[in-house]
Amino acid sequence: MDIEKLEIDRFVQQAQTMYRRIADLYQNANTLPLTPNLLPQAFMELGTASEIVQLATEKLYQQNEELLETRNLVEAEHQRYQDLFEFAPDGYLVSDVQGVILQANRTAARLLNVSQQFLAGKPMINFITLEDRHRFRYELVQLAQSDRVRELTLRLQQRNGECFDAAFTVAAVRNLEGKASAFRWLLRDITQRQQGSLVPFNIDCDLSFDRPVHQHSKGEIIPNSWQAIWYVCRGFVKLSTLCETGEEVLVGLAGVGMIFGSDMTSLKTYQATALSDVELVSISLSEIAATPMLSHALLPKFKQRLRQTESFLVLVGRRRVQDRLYDLLRLLKREIGQTVAEGTRLNVRLTHEELANACCTTRVTITRLINKLQQQGKISFDSKKHLILKDID
Repeated sequence: MDIEKLEIDRFVQQAQTMYRRIADLYQNANTLPLTPNLLPQAFMELGTASEIVQLATEKLYQQNEELLETRNLVEAEHQRYQDLFEFAPDGYLVSDVQGVILQANRTAARLLNVSQQFLAGKPMINFITLEDRHRFRYELVQLAQSDRVRELTLRLQQRNGECFDAAFTVAAVRNLEGKASAFRWLLRDITQRQQGSLVPFNIDCDLSFDRPVHQHSKGEIIPNSWQAIWYVCRGFVKLSTLCETGEEVLVGLAGVGMIFGSDMTSLKTYQATALSDVELVSISLSEIAATPMLSHALLPKFKQRLRQTESFLVLVGRRRVQDRLYDLLRLLKREIGQTVAEGTRLNVRLTHEELANACCTTRVTITRLINKLQQQGKISFDSKKHLILKDID
């Protein structure tokens, strides 16, 4: 119980006591003979009551002044944030979970070529081209179920009929029960960035420049990105699928500078798992299609992904398990190897189970072969249990 409530309770108790005493005086005056002390006592009680009321009035006046000051500060702070929202260089929208616009800033209205008043109450899907509407509905469902900030690219249509590619950064607002109650959308016209970057791409350029970075911890499943590919800025990612028996099969590894994505495969089940702490950026397919120089920079990375996939395919075709393991170790040496004094160190620790899945055999068999290679001095392990290849060529 805070101090103000204690003071209010004390005032109420004093007022109730005062009313009872005045009522007693009034009762005695009507039922008992008038005594000389009755009138002075009544005046004294009324004086005490007046003082209590005066103190209470001063306290209420003081509290009212404090409330007015607090309200003014809150209103000023609200206006400051409202100005930041209104005059932000990027478009901002607030919608309900069905995608109906509740609020939009000036930049968003300008990008969509409509007035702010017109946007309020309109479904966002009205401004999305027909071919992207199905994906937009899917994204709404995913947003309500995920706590992550999502990145997506959609093609929008202005009120005058002109279309442009837009990049969205979306986050859900959740109530006390954890349910999504609204979505906040940051909207950017990515054609402006494309027009401003018509300098030739270096094949080895930093494709993460000016793109939001997504971080994932070791062991975390990386969500599939619709109509986009992932570019690895840091760490290693394991790419796998499931066979008919439900076992995981390793189909690829993506390290720094490599790309992957569900749109690059026809596999029904395609899963990406962080083998270490990773940092990724998303590059939309529409941006790649609209930017020939970006396509030129990414072409070698698509070829790299294709060559690695073919290497895994050839590996599985080998008849003897020992040959499959040798081919896998050579592949890992090329893809994730680092030269050290003892030989080539694999930068990622793969379990015997993962090696077995890649070789289409059992963990017991892989453990036996690994032990044999270690006894022959062809492989070893460092202090962190990373595999070191010595005589695997």
